[in-house]
Amino acid sequence: MKEEIFVYFIGTAGSGKSTLTYNFQQWMNLRGLDAITVNLDPGAENLPYEPDVDIRDWISLKEIMESYGLGPNGAQIACADMLALNTEDIKKSIGSFKANYILMDTPGQLELFVFREAGKYIIRFLNPDRSIIAYLLDPALAKTASGFVSQLLLSVSTNFRLGQPQVNILTKADMLLDKELEQVERWSNNPDELESALINEEASVYREMSEGLLNLIKDFESQGKIFPTGKEDFYGMADLYTQIQLQFGAGEDLMSD
Repeated sequence: MKEEIFVYFIGTAGSGKSTLTYNFQQWMNLRGLDAITVNLDPGAENLPYEPDVDIRDWISLKEIMESYGLGPNGAQIACADMLALNTEDIKKSIGSFKANYILMDTPGQLELFVFREAGKYIIRFLNPDRSIIAYLLDPALAKTASGFVSQLLLSVSTNFRLGQPQVNILTKADMLLDKELEQVERWSNNPDELESALINEEASVYREMSEGLLNLIKDFESQGKIFPTGKEDFYGMADLYTQIQLQFGAGEDLMSD
């Protein structure tokens, strides 16, 4: 059995982390790949899958609110910091499955995992050398040049903060019109076209800022490339798997175990 690989699904609220976690597990299991799901969101409700490992077994958002007299936002922050206290239990539970792929569904609000110390600690404690970030971009925001760049900047921040290999995923791409998806893909592959679209979209007073932001993204060359996925027919799951394969298998077919 190969050493387990951790895939962390990270993105802004509503970007589709839980749905993608579920779809990717289904796709992998249909191909004989042993993958389990881990829910790291103490406040998660109505998940589309039954987590194999669930942080809610150790941390309850409702109980934290009642015990400390906190509102939902304050309790979410407290829960995020408490994740680190339960990392040993999480690791033991994951290990009991002896799975090859561990799909980590992170908290709904990106900042609770990316910008709190607990997120970085969890990755380092579990297995930093066999971890990859799947960063999710919301198609509703990606349809405009400024929205696309804003999300790429969050992706760069995530990459800088966590320091792990990363792949950018455009979720719910099947909700976009064909011409909208083609435009986003062109922006992804052609920084000059994105720059023109951004400058045309924004007022001239922002032109210098726009150019500076794009130069930052260009410095993180891999951050501009995106891989579309969708809910129907496991759209894009093979591409996501291939990126993981290239990162950890050096092109080897991991399904040949």
